[in-house]
Amino acid sequence: MACCGVALASVGLVASPSALADYPIASHRYLADPASLVHDGRVYLYGSNDDDNVKADGSDDGYKMASFVAISSSDMKNWTDHGEVIRVPRDASWAANTWAPSLVERNGNIYMYFANNGSGIGVAKSDSPTGPFRDAKGSALITSSTPGASGQNIWLFDPGVFIDDDGQAYLYFGGNGEQNARVIKLNNDMVSVSGSASTITIPYFFEASWMHKRNGVYYLSYSTNPANGMRIDYLTSSSPTSGFTHRGTVGPQPPKNNNNNNHAAIFEFGGSWYHAYHNRSVANDAGEPPGYRRNLGIESFTYKEDGSIVPVTYTTDGLKQVKNLDPYARVEAETFNAQRGIETEPCEEGGMNLSNIEDGDWVRLRGVDFGEGAESFSARVASAGQGGSIELHLETPDGTLVGTCAVAATGDWQTWGDTSCAVDGATGVHDLYLVFTGGDSYLFNVNSWQFSPIGGEGAGEGATVGSTSGGGDGSVSGVGGGVGSGSSSSAGSGGAASTGTATGGGSPSSTSAAQASSGGTSGGESGDPAGCSCRAASRAPSGGALALTALLAASLGLRQRGRRGRRPGVTS
Repeated sequence: MACCGVALASVGLVASPSALADYPIASHRYLADPASLVHDGRVYLYGSNDDDNVKADGSDDGYKMASFVAISSSDMKNWTDHGEVIRVPRDASWAANTWAPSLVERNGNIYMYFANNGSGIGVAKSDSPTGPFRDAKGSALITSSTPGASGQNIWLFDPGVFIDDDGQAYLYFGGNGEQNARVIKLNNDMVSVSGSASTITIPYFFEASWMHKRNGVYYLSYSTNPANGMRIDYLTSSSPTSGFTHRGTVGPQPPKNNNNNNHAAIFEFGGSWYHAYHNRSVANDAGEPPGYRRNLGIESFTYKEDGSIVPVTYTTDGLKQVKNLDPYARVEAETFNAQRGIETEPCEEGGMNLSNIEDGDWVRLRGVDFGEGAESFSARVASAGQGGSIELHLETPDGTLVGTCAVAATGDWQTWGDTSCAVDGATGVHDLYLVFTGGDSYLFNVNSWQFSPIGGEGAGEGATVGSTSGGGDGSVSGVGGGVGSGSSSSAGSGGAASTGTATGGGSPSSTSAAQASSGGTSGGESGDPAGCSCRAASRAPSGGALALTALLAASLGLRQRGRRGRRPGVTS
């Protein structure tokens, strides 16, 4: 995480057809400086929340990140938005910023290391990967007074935590000079240091230290300085603290990153190795100022027989889906691969929900396995507006229509009810689009959805897709049953919309106190209203912003800020 925007000479990057990469992911958010955590069959990525860098009027506010957002996936293609998992000073009173997270699991807790801009490093912890994370120490862990941490114009930031096979934990940090990389041992409590930090001399070192180990070899990766392209290079050693040799490049300066700061995480999942990074493709393609608005990307990579890394190349949609999505388990609506016009916000039933939905907005789910066929669809919905419909299309937003569910008004944006409809023609594996249609104002919110198989007793026998924690049971009850609150409407494909009786508050233009106080965590914890993750808008860019087809532009999740108070009238 650099604290400066550096423009370099343009570098032409040509992506190999065989490259396995996806960008952007979580295209409805501005996130940066990814850190990875593999937990219970899912990959969690945590990012500096660049939505904090955008003023209410849509203008830049510099690097002001004061929260982290978590997303996760079990198939490397569809990602669940878990919202904000920490915000300062609410969750660490001594800190003003959260830059560049790093996480590790130990003794039933997950420890999150973060930078308070460039002035020091703190640590928070939680018993859940989706938080909430709270200050674990009460003060900074690393400051200029930490033995061995001082240096010439050193940036005390970009922590990289690593636990070796023998149980010893290390923290790598520092920036702004070849002599400014540091490593220090952590005690078993993970919230105190042991001894003095030592210097690792790194060629071209700028920032973003990250350690991983493979086949007994230690790989220390980092961002090079502006003069060397801000690419991700790496060193190797037989020791975690010394004896490093420069081996080459993990990945060049990412495409659509404006030759600006770079930051990457490396992790193993399901026997494959991955490289998560950020670029600025969403802002660039939406015609927005890209300096402080970054987004996440990810690719896989391989090693040669000698242990060296085959440098990655970049494509927008090359990453292999490792397993199909089960539509017969309840799916959190904030789980998707791509989107048009979508926002998320904390849900009073726990977790997050889709919000601020307008006519023509959609989400795409990749690789949905309907097996021998689905016979019905149900969704958990809320609307203080006019309601609308959820259309179920295969392969494209205007592809085969297999069902239409009407959504009636429930009286409030957090008063949740259920709707269901018949499904016809959904068999085998397909990409699924949930296309939202209705009038010319905000339609409804969606919390979760699921299908029922042909001849089945109903959906919900499997585990919830994308759910890890949170308040409320999130159940879908009374699907296709009688109408609550005395309202219903035709469901297009034979279903009926029904409303629930839960209480709630808020609206698309004014988030409820309960939503805002949750801070976006899946646990629905109370906190600063600034924690609302739904402040940012998302729409497709205006004409001429992309030299792509309209559908491709939409599928990349391009958006335009400031949607809350106005309807830009932009279509994909």
